[in-house]
Order: sequence, then C-alpha cells, then structure tokens
Amino acid sequence: MFENTRLVPACPTGKISYCHDCDLFADLEGLHVTAVDRPSRKAALVVWVESAKTLTGCPDCGVIAVSAGRREVELIDAPVYATPARLVWRKRRWRCQDVDCLRGVFTEQNPTVAAPRALLTRRCIAWGVRQMRRENLSLQGLARQLGVDWHTAWKAIRPLLEQAAADERRFTGVKTLGVDEHIWHHVNPARRGPKALTGMVDLTRNAKGAVQARLLDLVPGRTGKAYAGWLADRSDQFRRGIEVAPLDPFAGYKNAIDEQLEDATAVLDAFHVVRLGTAAVDEVRRRVQQDTLGHRGRKGDPLYGIRRVLQSGAENLTPNQSRRLERVITADPRHEEVFLAYQCAQELRAAYQHHDLKAGRRIALKVLDSFHSCPVPEIARLGRTLRRWRQAFLAYFTTGRANNGGTEAINGLIELARRVARGFRNRENYRLRMLLIGGGLDGHLPT
Repeated sequence: MFENTRLVPACPTGKISYCHDCDLFADLEGLHVTAVDRPSRKAALVVWVESAKTLTGCPDCGVIAVSAGRREVELIDAPVYATPARLVWRKRRWRCQDVDCLRGVFTEQNPTVAAPRALLTRRCIAWGVRQMRRENLSLQGLARQLGVDWHTAWKAIRPLLEQAAADERRFTGVKTLGVDEHIWHHVNPARRGPKALTGMVDLTRNAKGAVQARLLDLVPGRTGKAYAGWLADRSDQFRRGIEVAPLDPFAGYKNAIDEQLEDATAVLDAFHVVRLGTAAVDEVRRRVQQDTLGHRGRKGDPLYGIRRVLQSGAENLTPNQSRRLERVITADPRHEEVFLAYQCAQELRAAYQHHDLKAGRRIALKVLDSFHSCPVPEIARLGRTLRRWRQAFLAYFTTGRANNGGTEAINGLIELARRVARGFRNRENYRLRMLLIGGGLDGHLPT
C-alpha cells in the first residue's frame, strides 16, 4: 500500500501570514490564531488571536485612522476538550487624524466574537445556554466547567433570557393553553414569597397532531386572580386565538378562563377526573373498614388487603386479583358498597378509554345522570361535582381528547431542574431558568 512520507509543513512563523488550520480550529470570524499555551494541566487553555492588518476609518467621520498600538483583552471562551479556555484578543487601536473629530483613539470591535466590555464570548454564552436547556446542567456546574464564579456566568446569560422572555412573539400561534400550579419552594413564605406558582403551557398540536408542550410563563400564587392577571397582560390577538383551555378541577382557574377567554372551550383534565373517581373508592373503603372493624386498615384486614386492586383498572386485573376481589366483597354484605363505588369508578374510566368519542360521550352523559343519585354518599358527591363541571367535563369528547397531560409533563421537567439546581432564591431568576428548561424561549436565543 502506498504511504505518503512527505513532511507536513509547520505553522508559518512570519508576522504577516497565519496558519489556516489553526484559524479553522479556533473558528473565530475575522480573527487569526497567533499562539496557544497551557501553563499547567490544571490551568486553562489560552489562545492568542488578532485581526489582520487593514485600513480602518473613523466610526464618526470616516477619515482613515492611524495605528495606536494594541490592547490585550482576555475573554472567557467555551471549553475545549473539557478544558476551560481563555481567549486573549490583541485588539488593534487607532487614532483619528481629523483634528476636528471628537473620537480620538478607538479600539476595534467584533460583535460576532463578543459584545463590547463583555467577559464571555458569544459562543461561550450560546454553549452555556445549550447546556442548561438540553442537558439540564445547573448554573454552578456550568460555571465550574468554564472555570469562573456562577455570578459571572449568570451575569452574562441572564440578559439574553430576559430579552427572550420579554419578546411577545413567542406567544404567537398558541391555540391550546394549559394551566397548572407548581410548588417553587418549601420554606417560610415571608422570606421567599408564595410557595405556589401558576404555570401557563402551550399545548397546541403540530401539523402531525402531536403536542409539543412548552412553558410560557410562571406567575406567583395559585389563584384565579394570578391566572386572570397574566391573561389580561397578553394582547387581544393572543386571547382571541385561544380555542381550547384544559385545566384541573379548580374553580379559580375556570373563573379566569370565563372572564378572559370568552371564545375558548374549557376542558376538564381526564387524569384528574379519573383520580377523583379513584379517590372516592378509597374513601368508601376506609369508611366501610371503620364501620365493620372499628379501626383503620391493618395488615390482614380484608379491605385493606385489596386497596391496590381497587385502584387498578378492571381490564388490568389478573385472574388471581379478580378472585381475591370477589372473595373479599362477598365475605360481608357491607362490602357491597365498596364494590358499587369501584364499578362507578370503572364506568368513569370507560368513558375516557373508549376508542369512539361519541360512544365515550354517551357513557359520560350516563355518569352525569346517575352518579348524583347513587346511594353511596361519596359517589353521589362526585356526581354533584361533575354536574357542576358538566360543560368542561363533556368538552373532552368534542375537542379531540384535549387534556392537561403536557402541562403535567412540563411540571415534572421543571421539578427535576429545581432539584438539580437546588432551587433559586430569587423568583425572577427561577422563572427565567424554568422558561429556558420548559422550552418557552426556544427560537429566541443564540444557537
């Protein structure tokens, strides 16, 4: 096999020409690498760069300027091979020759590399944003990889997040708006403000019919007033564009939707409705347990032994579980109440699980017509609750199964981020970080 034994030329040593390979590796538009150094294994990699000599005019008067020497500026760059990097930019300085010009001496700038007086390069900031957004990296971990204090990193990143968060264009095209509460902290509210925040999530389906949830905002408080205030701050075009508004069974959020989103259809979340049915079965089981044995459920008690079975769907029960359920229910006539509640909960589940929405709606109507008169008080109470939410309950079957699942997914995502970052003591910092994690700033940040 032929082997090329030609010597590879070294980097040029002249003061005029630059090494193309080094410039390509550094990838800095308009700048050339002149030297690279790393004093020790624990030190940062230092790259010296400069621009090529060229004629430059005064920014004010346009008169050709003369050289006034150089000025070295050190910038924090993105890590190289997991090693912190520093960029030493030998900036050229010029002096305007026009005696009437007030500019005097000025220094070259390159906005594509770094903003004036910035500590971090633009690609370093973009790299940090990507790490926080895609890899869920904490700010402390980001600062550690850059070899700086976290205040330095956040001071460079926060203005970009604030600018993106203030851009109203990120609310364009929202047709389905979900809402849910989120617990921010567990300390004294007098020290850090309200524990609960209200989060608004875009649940609009894409061209393929899939939901790509993204967090739009977080406001303090878990009240209808907080939600209504946020909606009132949005444009009329945004509010008119909302067609569907899924929510949990919380009257405060429902009142805000009725007040601010007159054209939107409120949809009661299916998961929470089914959970209400399961909770009613649990309440019946505990009441009957207390009535029959005079104490709370203990190991060995019949009803206590099937508590997990009663929380499962009938179609998911194994033959052994089905036999155990039948044996416990038939052991005492007073256990019939528990089985009746279980059947009601299964009927509620069946309405949502049916593949045909029209058939599911017929089951839902049957639930509305029968539950409120059930002899089991817990089921009757559930029936009255569903009748109060009648329109929102039935809207699930007329809006293509709209639900708040994407909102719950975003809530879980930002909960993970809160644990990774061990919380933010400043609510605005927390809001910006969670908007980044939740995708609310996508398309409005440097790539």
